[in-house]
Amino acid sequence: MTHVVFKSEQAALALLAALPKAELHVHIEGTLEPELMFALAMRNGVALPYKSVGEVRAAYAFDNLQSFLDIYYAGTQVLITQQDFFDMTWAYLERAHADHVVHTELFFDPQSHTVRGVDMGTVILGIHRACQQAAAQWGMSSALILCFLRHLSEDDAIATLLAAAPYRAHLVGVGLDSSEQGHPPDKFARVFAKAAAQGLKLVAHAGEEGPPAYVWQALDVLGVHRIDHGVRSMEDAALVARLAAERIPLTVCPLSNMALQVTPNLATHPIKTMLDANLCAMVNSDDPAYFGGYLNDNFAAIITALSLSPQDVLTLVRNGFEASFIDDRLRVQYELQLDNAMAQWTVQHG
Repeated sequence: MTHVVFKSEQAALALLAALPKAELHVHIEGTLEPELMFALAMRNGVALPYKSVGEVRAAYAFDNLQSFLDIYYAGTQVLITQQDFFDMTWAYLERAHADHVVHTELFFDPQSHTVRGVDMGTVILGIHRACQQAAAQWGMSSALILCFLRHLSEDDAIATLLAAAPYRAHLVGVGLDSSEQGHPPDKFARVFAKAAAQGLKLVAHAGEEGPPAYVWQALDVLGVHRIDHGVRSMEDAALVARLAAERIPLTVCPLSNMALQVTPNLATHPIKTMLDANLCAMVNSDDPAYFGGYLNDNFAAIITALSLSPQDVLTLVRNGFEASFIDDRLRVQYELQLDNAMAQWTVQHG
């Protein structure tokens, strides 16, 4: 079959605007834009190591994952009250709504807040309240995924899961993030087993900077339902075959991968190869305030760099709904909206 590319940049942007989308890999703390960071610092009397918004943005030049995490954790210091978490989450949800995101599953890192004396309830209830407002105002659905910081101990993760117990109704799952190298998934086997026993969905960052072996561990030791990133899976043919056969979702973040030098540029990014291998890959923004773009920015960048077709984009978006933790009724509803939007776009631009 001939690979049909977009007729124009305008046609591609029109499709991105038209298609309803799900975003499954976004760290809410990674959506904290410098302007809001400074506003919250002033509100809470927190001294920042930067003199201006411009100085913060100039610092967003990363050599690897750890160089990003250093500034990421510094930014979290301004988050203290429930209103702070609401304001940060609402700012992301407004941007997501502008990108026609109709469902989002938000990662959050409670350990980076509780270590500073911020109560678990302050974190979860502030984020949840913003999600409730988005549902009321736009009909946007959402879910919260509590992530464990892998550079900390498993005992700390277990204590975090226990502290979140009163807010279990607000959580759909648990995840694993932070420094991947030197912190294999099997380090967290017990806490993931405890989360599974509570009926929580399981996801984990694996195969970003870490090797394909970490993806195998996430699947076989942690029993995850989704792999976050997973781009290095392509180095292991047996792993690729398994991911395809079992339809294991991979929540891929192109601009993040380029910013952290996981891939040298978008022209060499493996997401098109993933699609060609029938993997359930999808596009996400990861930490958009730091990596130069929200969801549609990521789509637009790879459409250009990889000459993606409208069908490629549709597949990536459809994979997002397939991989989401929504009920079947809502999934069918969103997929119908997706098909209708694609049909209308095809009439106008196809």
